[in-house]
Parts: sequence; C-alpha cells; structure tokens
Amino acid sequence: MENEVKIIGVNVSDPGPLGLAGFALTTFVLSTVNAGLFPGTVLGTFLPLALFYGGLAQLLAGMWEFRTGNTFGATAFTSYGAFWMSLGTLVYLELNGTLKFGPDANIALGLFLIAWTIFTFYMWIGSFGTNKALISVFTLLLLTFIFLDFGAFGSANMTKIGGWLGILTGIAAWYASAAGVINSTFGKTVLSVGTHRRLEGVENRLRTSKG
Repeated sequence: MENEVKIIGVNVSDPGPLGLAGFALTTFVLSTVNAGLFPGTVLGTFLPLALFYGGLAQLLAGMWEFRTGNTFGATAFTSYGAFWMSLGTLVYLELNGTLKFGPDANIALGLFLIAWTIFTFYMWIGSFGTNKALISVFTLLLLTFIFLDFGAFGSANMTKIGGWLGILTGIAAWYASAAGVINSTFGKTVLSVGTHRRLEGVENRLRTSKG
C-alpha cells in the first residue's frame, strides 16, 4: 500500500495504517482475555473498541481504500471493521439477554467464527500479492481463527492457543501500521515491510518504462 495516492489531482493519504492500528489494538485486547492473561470478567473492555476503533475506524479506512483503488485493502478493512462491530453487538445482545442461545451459545459463536475463517482463508491467499508484513498478519490471523473455531466447540486449550496467536497477530498488525506511519512521516524506509518479489518486479518495470 502506498503512503500517498494521487486521484484526480488530489493527494490522498494511505488509510492502511489507520485500519491496521484499529484491527491490531482490538485484536490484542480481546486475545489477552482469550489467552487467559486476564479474567473473563473484563471481557467487556473490548466492546467499545470493537464498535468504535476496530469497528468504525477500520470501516472508514476500508471506504477510503476504495477511493485509492486498493481492492484488497478495501475488502479487508471494511470486512474486518464489520466483523468487530458484529462481534461486539453479538456479545452485548447476549449479555443483556436480547439473544438467548442458552446451551447452544458455543455453537452460535463457532458458526460465526467458521464463516469468518473461510473469508480469512481467501484473504490470506490474496495477501501473497501484497508484502511480507501483511502476509505475516494474515497467516497469524488465519491460524488464530482456526484455533478459536476448535475452542468454540469445547476445547478451552484451543481457545488459549488462539488467544496467544491473536496477540501475535495484533503485534504483527501494529508493526505494519507503524511502518506505514513512520515511513511516511520520515519520507524513507525506517521499518521495512518486505516488498513481495512480484511487486518488486512490477516496480522495476515501471521505473524502466519511465526512464
């Protein structure tokens, strides 16, 4: 993702770092509870984050990615923004008794997570056309979802493993976000995101054609 894109004569800043930051922070907070680092009683901490930072801010980043012409970024940020908003709403409605899953609560959560695992799988494939930092984020995220899937259907240890993987996913996404912010601010590569070889070839051909 470029730090600045020119559209109809207007310079548009890269919304990627914002989307990644919202995703990273919300993922990290929820994952610390899943990993067992904090008691389940503080689970509600992630609700406002899911609605406003991981949710709304990331959704907006996705809308701005459409403007830059970045199909991958637009699909990822819009979808995961909606993921956090829907997960936060699901948890809230269950806690206040509006949704009453009863003994089938784990099945409901498992179905929700499996559907997002399928989406994450093909986004993971798409990430191989971006850069190494994003490949790392989506690889860790896919693994996180897979372990949480098993955890939702009764394996507490799987949920804990998914929590630790989620923490790593958050850290990886924070790094990618920090690279976008810091590199743009200093006007040079301070934190490398590891450009994919295919993209390097495209960039080289563009430089050659311009020369």
